[in-house]
Amino acid sequence: MLNGLAVLDLASSMARHAAERHKLIAENVANADTPGYRARDVQDFSTLVNDTFTPRVTRPGHAETGVAPIRPAGIFEPELPVEPNGSTVNIEDQTLRAVESQSQYRMAMTVYDKTLDLLRLGLGRVR
Repeated sequence: MLNGLAVLDLASSMARHAAERHKLIAENVANADTPGYRARDVQDFSTLVNDTFTPRVTRPGHAETGVAPIRPAGIFEPELPVEPNGSTVNIEDQTLRAVESQSQYRMAMTVYDKTLDLLRLGLGRVR
């Protein structure tokens, strides 16, 4: 029943993206003391969405979004200052990135949860 709802697909993709980013941040922090280690990150979710977003008009004045499942891609090494050991991992920077990733995940889960609440309400099933 829930297959094909673009908003749920988008929220799910956003949560997967945030989890992948959080995983990379954890790897970066774990290797902060590794000489020469280069910090990695993924492209912003908005960039990935804009690359796969194709609106479809189903009738005049109405547009439905056709969003294909978005998979985290585009892992890259951001331009960061080099630490004394040759690593580009800065703990403060990685902490801020982790907070951004956590916020993105929470937003995705909130959208997912509220969409399910609306569907339940439409079916007459209130929690």
